[in-house]
Amino acid sequence: MALKIWLNGKLVDEADARVSVFDHALLYGDGVFEGIRIYNGRVFELEAHLRRLYESAKAIRLEMSMDKIELAGAIKQTVEANGIVDGYIRLVVTRGAGTLGLNPFICKDGSLFIIADRIQLYPEELYETGMKVVSATTVRNHPLAIPPQVKSLNYLNSILAKIEALDNDVPEAIMYNHEGYVAEATADNVFIVRDGVIYTPPVEAGALEGITRNVVIRLAREENLEVVEKNLTRCDLYICDEFFLTGTAAEVIGIVEIDGRVIGDGRPGLITKLLRERFEYAHGNRK
Repeated sequence: MALKIWLNGKLVDEADARVSVFDHALLYGDGVFEGIRIYNGRVFELEAHLRRLYESAKAIRLEMSMDKIELAGAIKQTVEANGIVDGYIRLVVTRGAGTLGLNPFICKDGSLFIIADRIQLYPEELYETGMKVVSATTVRNHPLAIPPQVKSLNYLNSILAKIEALDNDVPEAIMYNHEGYVAEATADNVFIVRDGVIYTPPVEAGALEGITRNVVIRLAREENLEVVEKNLTRCDLYICDEFFLTGTAAEVIGIVEIDGRVIGDGRPGLITKLLRERFEYAHGNRK
């Protein structure tokens, strides 16, 4: 059954969901987006996602055509129209159609569209056995080039690192910043465990302040686990006891090997399993 897409104020068939080839989102990656989960018919952490979307838009001086309450209503309408109980929302705001030039202020009629569909980023068995990753040679964008807090449509930096992962027959790559510290994976945040303490790179290292990241930090602290935000090196990843990634699509997934080096005993660790279990309870979709 064809999806219904919310586009500029109304639901349309997916075949009719079109934006201009002159939209600067297509020509230059000029726009912002959010990926949001739906669990048991409930949109997860919607307020946090909308806050980040509007902050990203403000950072790049992109005017929003709707307020947060109106947009939340449009999201709900799209989810219900597609009968999605457990799935994923892609919310996109474009700069709009302009000329073949970089000036964003001549763009008119930016588009706002919402897709609600099902998603499975990684095979289910990887959550049980753990995932292998490699270190990318592609360096994360400098914070003065593209602020990591902005969730923009320009993902070429991550795509290049993703290609490196796929060329090495693994699903994900770890990216480092211009100083050599861990930033994030191509689309997920990085956590390690050493001697019972959880460490994660600060956003200043080039990591997006992930919504799932923040939820997992809160859940860990509720379990009286210490969480420290600090710069991490490649060596820290090599010698850690546990290693996991978090993200809206990935949720919480254990890493068992990086660059051919086995993490711990080669299986997702106890803290990783605990936090995945707590995360499942938090969103009410216990498996």
